[in-house]
Parts: sequence; structure tokens; C-alpha cells
Amino acid sequence: MLGGTFDPVHYGHLRLAESAREAEELSLDRVLFVPAGQPWRKSDRVISHARQRAAMLDLAIEGNPAFEMSTLELEREGPSYTVDTLEFLHSQYPGSELVLIMGEDALADLPNWRTPERIVSLAQLAVASRRESNRDPPHKSESLPVGTLERVIWVPMEPLQISGSAIRDKVRSGLSVRYLVPDAVRLYIADYGLYRE
Repeated sequence: MLGGTFDPVHYGHLRLAESAREAEELSLDRVLFVPAGQPWRKSDRVISHARQRAAMLDLAIEGNPAFEMSTLELEREGPSYTVDTLEFLHSQYPGSELVLIMGEDALADLPNWRTPERIVSLAQLAVASRRESNRDPPHKSESLPVGTLERVIWVPMEPLQISGSAIRDKVRSGLSVRYLVPDAVRLYIADYGLYRE
């Protein structure tokens, strides 16, 4: 599972998913993208409508049979919490091993998530690392729930300095986002006038 706001989905998200899927230690059958309905960590900013974020994500993963989207968080009322989604997936796919894919920045932020201890018990963590040595724990690892690092599989990933906020700023400034997002997503943003003032 790779969760996120995906506002918009970009090549960083897609490379993270593909890197995790190809990691030998994981051998994932598929990657389930889960766009957040109401991301509680981003309640201080306006995000695009859920339908638009899902449409962009659907366009971005089209053609990759290992990628799939779930709208379960979009259909759920109230804030989107990773732990609730993992609980639901655990009940839907008993016997399956769940893997939560994230960047190293998300791992560092994990102590601020809702019931991080439960998240760690429900899923293996596949964490993208851009560091030379993937075996060294990240800074501030002492704030992580006990046993978290034992549940981490480091996924090597090429450094891609792409962020949703930078893409939104470029669009707002009238600059091109070509090669930052798939062409179908770029055209969707233009067609619907997203991220303009």
C-alpha cells in the first residue's frame, strides 16, 4: 500500500512504488495506491477535490498491471488515518502480508501519526532510502515506536527532487510541469485549470 494525497501524483510517487515492487526482499504482487480522503496532516491547506485526485492517479497508473487504486479512504467519512486503512485491508485480505510503502521523511514523521505502534504491527514498512548506506537508521530514530526499525526494509531509490507543492507552485506561476508528472496528468491539470489562483 502506498497512501498519499496525490495532489498531484508525480514521478516521485510512481518511482517509489516501482522501486518497492522490484525490491528482492519484498517481491510484491501488486502496489495498491490509496488516495487520502481528508488528510488530517494537511488540514491547514486546501487540497483538490477527491474525484480529481483519483482521476489523475488513475491516469498515472494506467498500463501498469501491478498498480491498482483503492478509493476506500475517499469513500470513508471523516479524516483519513493510515491505521484505519491497514485495519480494513487486514480484514479484507486475511493471510496476506501487508507492506506500507513510504519515504524516509514519512518514517521520521511516523511518531506523529495516529497509533504508530499499531501501524508497525499491521504492516512491514518499505522505506525508500537515498542514502549511501541503507542500513544506518535515520536520524531521530529514538522517537520511533519500539521495534519499528526491525520492521523496515530499506528500498534503494534514485534521488528525485519532486514534490506536489513545487508542482502546484509551477502551475500557479505558469511554468511547465512536463517531465515531473505523466503527460496524461499534465493534460488533466491543464484541462481542469487545477492549481491556478
